Amino acid sequence: MIGGLGMPELLVILVIVLIIFGANKLPQIGEGLGKGIRNFKKGIKKEEIDITPKKPEEPSEKSKE
Repeated sequence: MIGGLGMPELLVILVIVLIIFGANKLPQIGEGLGKGIRNFKKGIKKEEIDITPKKPEEPSEKSKE
């Protein structure tokens, strides 16, 4: 039982999806959904991205001469 949905309800939903999209579109829909979930998980990772701009390099003493 997933979120209050039993097996009969899930089968009815699957049949409706098959009728609406057709069997040929289901792999494309699944692929897009998988990519979306993967990108979402990647986006919520704890890794912080440093977006501060780097300071420009100061000219060396040799280039001033």
